[in-house]
Amino acid sequence: MNVTQHNRDAWNRQALSGECRWSQPVESEAIERARAGHPEIILTPIRQVPLRWFGELSGCDLLGLASGGGQQMPLLAAAGARVVSFDNSEEQLALDALVAKREGLKIATERGDMANLSVFADASFDVIVHPVANVFAANLAPVWQECARVLRPGGRLLSGFMNPDFYLFDHEAIEDGAPLEVRFPLPFADSKNLPADELARRVERGEPLEFSHSLEEQIGGQLAAGFSIAGFYEDRWDDEASPLNRFMPTSMATLAIRSA
Repeated sequence: MNVTQHNRDAWNRQALSGECRWSQPVESEAIERARAGHPEIILTPIRQVPLRWFGELSGCDLLGLASGGGQQMPLLAAAGARVVSFDNSEEQLALDALVAKREGLKIATERGDMANLSVFADASFDVIVHPVANVFAANLAPVWQECARVLRPGGRLLSGFMNPDFYLFDHEAIEDGAPLEVRFPLPFADSKNLPADELARRVERGEPLEFSHSLEEQIGGQLAAGFSIAGFYEDRWDDEASPLNRFMPTSMATLAIRSA
């Protein structure tokens, strides 16, 4: 199956449903705080990104990579960045456009696959903001290589990603009362590791399909693409989202600087 197309359709449905946390348009009060210099940005479920990670936001060229949904991009536009929102889901992009129109902001939108940024010229951006989303990409090397290409020398890549150990466990079974036990080998992919009947049910429900990625693929991949790591933190979620939250951080974020 074409997982990229499936995930596009799945995220379109999520955005239209109005029930997904990542498709809830940001409130006007948060936009006003961003205009005052305090954008509340997350790359991971809870912890806010340190503002120093962005450098100077006012007037910078900023790419939101797989980050549509009416949340982070409107806040960064309100903080003064010239924003392009790039996402595989046109409905997620529509939410960015909705908030931009509501708040009198300028946000350009472009639909496409995060591993192919050919619509943008080399050295087009100062900052890329890439919240947890590469769980929907089968291969990360093209993503990091494209990020390096479209960033200017010294440009900043802010990315969030899942702790790979998250995918050792069957979270759907845990939600149904099963114990917290290791079930899957890593690297994990819904399309390869789930039994056929489970995969069929997930596809029938229209859920996005995910891939785990090792720290070597995540951090090592950024280094191999020509970045240096300048910042790092871990984040937890909440016990309702995952019982793993009681035992370990479930996600992490990096600030990477493109080499000159």
